Amino acid sequence: MLLVIDVGNTNVVLGVYKENKLLNDWRIATDKDRTSDEYGLLLEQIFKYHGLCPSDVKDVIISSVVPTLMYTMEAMSIKYFQCTPLTVGPGIKTGMNIKYDNPKEVGADRIVNAVAAYEKYGGPLIIVDFGTAITFCAVSKEGDYLGGAIAPGIKISSEALFLRTAKLPKVELVKPERVICKNTVSSIQSGLIYGYVGLVDNIIERMKEELSREGKVKAVVATGGLASLIASESKEIDVIDKMLTLEGLRIIYERNV
Repeated sequence: MLLVIDVGNTNVVLGVYKENKLLNDWRIATDKDRTSDEYGLLLEQIFKYHGLCPSDVKDVIISSVVPTLMYTMEAMSIKYFQCTPLTVGPGIKTGMNIKYDNPKEVGADRIVNAVAAYEKYGGPLIIVDFGTAITFCAVSKEGDYLGGAIAPGIKISSEALFLRTAKLPKVELVKPERVICKNTVSSIQSGLIYGYVGLVDNIIERMKEELSREGKVKAVVATGGLASLIASESKEIDVIDKMLTLEGLRIIYERNV
């Protein structure tokens, strides 16, 4: 089995593959203070609960946007799965040409998503990842990573509104029935949800214009924890693919063995 691990700022997303089949996937909170033993014991419990055996894991691949957790995850992999992990970073074979001013600046998650999306949907295409930040990535017809845009995630905006105002409460991120709301909680929810729908659709529309020389965009793919919340109202998003990052890790692993 192959264990794939994507370390994000808010969540660590994990999956176990047997050949090309995803057997199980999990999402746990990212904790920069948690030790390799704590992560390892947690994964042992998760595996046991789902009837999986850690010794069946023969390889591990990790992508991370949290540098301080990279050593932790590598140590966990070696101690609890007896595997020296493959890490997504400079020197790894992705099969994708990175046309960024400095390719090392591109987050590993963005490359992983782009690899999976191009493999599944072809190009040109746009990927929107709803994580701690919202990232927009463009891939050319030939499969080159062209760049994109980054915006604060909806949770960041919600927290900032609560922390920087004296009377506005923290709210649950759910979609209100209408934009014109008659109480403060629903009004905040309206501004956040429908405001971000407008942000997302506007950026996608502009990216499509810039990609027009590549031909018609084949797909706008949404992924990430809050993808369903925004994509359900978006006019520009074509498909929600929650497992895109895990699938990208599997594909990159196969290109390096």
